[in-house]
Amino acid sequence: MAAVGVGAVAGALLLPRLRARWSLNRLLLIAGIGFAGVLTVLALSRWEALILVALLPAGVAWVMVLSSVNAAMQLFLPNWVRARGLAVYQMVFAGAQAAGALAWGAISDLWGLVPAHLTAAALMLAGVVTLRWWPLRDTTGLNREPAVFWPEPHLEIEPDDHGGPVLVLASYPVSAEREEAFVEAMDAVRRTRLRTGAVRWGLFRDGERPDRYVEAYLVPSWDEHLRQHSGRLTGADRAVEERAQALADGPPEVSHLLNAR
Repeated sequence: MAAVGVGAVAGALLLPRLRARWSLNRLLLIAGIGFAGVLTVLALSRWEALILVALLPAGVAWVMVLSSVNAAMQLFLPNWVRARGLAVYQMVFAGAQAAGALAWGAISDLWGLVPAHLTAAALMLAGVVTLRWWPLRDTTGLNREPAVFWPEPHLEIEPDDHGGPVLVLASYPVSAEREEAFVEAMDAVRRTRLRTGAVRWGLFRDGERPDRYVEAYLVPSWDEHLRQHSGRLTGADRAVEERAQALADGPPEVSHLLNAR
């Protein structure tokens, strides 16, 4: 434990320099390979001095991953959902460690410490390989600051704040030469709607007017939709919407359909 602790302190001192040279995915790649190597040494070596030296980079790898991922989570999550997002992250992190401790204890009882360590090393390397298909996205350029840019809705009917669901329709006129680019841009809009409160989303083409596209998304309640207006959207969401609207031939016509029951 002392060796791991010394490695963790050294890793904390080295981390600013490593972040300046390597991307987050590169850090995770090197840390994963390094930790798998440490697990292999623990499984196969009987030389205490070698094990002690191997545990130093284990501490470095541990603090590299923990610090980098914690920082990435806090920087990525918008203000309105940061506490909930971090709570889910911590629950998954701590819960997985607890479940893993139980699983590795059972494997050690059945097959011994050496197979358990070697299996853990193999799984660590398998996790590193998944970075090829599921890398962490670079979100440093995303504007996560709150952006209030939707006009205030003016309804003739006073809705119940907690009543719902609410169906929002936005009609866009789109010329034929821009249809493909518009549909592609609206896929990014779909993600912003679902991130900020919508539970279903769809993009439809008017059968009677081929130059008219209708975006439809369902929000659980009127209060939830008002939160989209007043604080859940970010500067990155605004850029996505403006990119899609620039491909339309005019501003969208928005209507709000309230639950009739």
